[in-house]
Amino acid sequence: MAKAHAPRNHFQRHIPMTPDPDRSDAILARMMALHPKVIDLTLDRVWRLLAALDNPQDRLPPVVHVAGTNGKGSTQAMIRAGLEAAGARVHAYTSPHLEPIHERIRLAGTLITEEHLTRMLDRAYARNGGESITYFEITTCAAFLAFAETPADWTLLEVGLGGRLDATNVVARPALTAITPVDLDHQAFLGDTIGQIAGEKAGIMKRGVPCVVAPQHPEAMEVIEAHAARTGSPLIAHGQHWHVTTERGRLVFQDEHGLLDLPLPNLPGPHQIVNAGTALAALRALNQPDAAFEAAVTRADWPARMQRLAEGKLADLARPAELWLDGGHNPAAGEALAATLAGLPPRPTHLICGMLNTKDIGGYLRPLARVAQSLTALSIPGEAATIPAHETAGHAERAGLPATTADSLQEAIAALVTREPSSRILICGSLYLAGHVLRENG
Repeated sequence: MAKAHAPRNHFQRHIPMTPDPDRSDAILARMMALHPKVIDLTLDRVWRLLAALDNPQDRLPPVVHVAGTNGKGSTQAMIRAGLEAAGARVHAYTSPHLEPIHERIRLAGTLITEEHLTRMLDRAYARNGGESITYFEITTCAAFLAFAETPADWTLLEVGLGGRLDATNVVARPALTAITPVDLDHQAFLGDTIGQIAGEKAGIMKRGVPCVVAPQHPEAMEVIEAHAARTGSPLIAHGQHWHVTTERGRLVFQDEHGLLDLPLPNLPGPHQIVNAGTALAALRALNQPDAAFEAAVTRADWPARMQRLAEGKLADLARPAELWLDGGHNPAAGEALAATLAGLPPRPTHLICGMLNTKDIGGYLRPLARVAQSLTALSIPGEAATIPAHETAGHAERAGLPATTADSLQEAIAALVTREPSSRILICGSLYLAGHVLRENG
């Protein structure tokens, strides 16, 4: 696969006018000139570069590989929290990043340093020899190089796009794979139906390697089960091998090993119950001690997933209103976000929304129209693929949400606070907008 999560201009706006040629951002800028396509699904370039780097993917600590449409990052964050609570050193690879690119690569529990990232990228760039390569491929190869050379107990890999042809799908025999809920997203690259998309996600399964499966649409589950039968991958599936629910303000997980009675996840929203269950099933499959389970649901940290912004410049501007941030961007994320908002203490809710033109904006907004009073539309700053604010406002009106536009986050927040000081303001619609929010908030 050759996926760049960010269009060229998204990355380039973070590059100094005269970039230091020895910095990671300058190396990536040169790399992007070698292959300008944002998404180009194939593994050929990755295999070539990894071979030139002496195949670091074959020298990683035991790998847990996570695919799915929604919940990948939250589930991986919970698995990491559990493993670390049990005393393990954990590598983690995630995407996209919200602020600096270093967020994508966590070495034995710590974000990679600028000096270390630059060294890995420079080696990959030199070995690439001027051949075509993409942003996502080069960062993935650099991550594998860093992981292979840094001692740790586990490696957690989050799929970028799809699974079968994703640049992360090069580990011959992971310790475990996991598939979070599959839904419609990226149809132009993965297929028009849930079944087709599930087939791409199921491509991470490996012969004889167990796969934890979250709750799925029947169409997706049928495809996943068929793929598991072909590859000889034992399934650990929700509804068959494990169950998760809430009872009296607690999370209850049960599998063949017994019952776990745990606090509710610290990550808010009913959809995090499913993500917690998937993470707990994974930790059970990895034979983790009891210390891992409560930590998985109480210590996970995953920014821009229904995150309350209580401090910072934008949070100060919003007072006395509540300010929240979420990066979900597809119809299933809209449903999950609406359910989360419905479960919060009653308060007038107003959305500030910006989205990319590759997304189903109507499908995303329709469930939110049930729980929000208005929407202020933004064009995402610096994003060539943003839906213009006036078009987003039109989609909101058609979904049943009264809408207006604003030229900036600050303008949108100030207007909402002036109009209804006791409101709940939720900035939503895109991880790229979320990254902009976090930078502006400081």
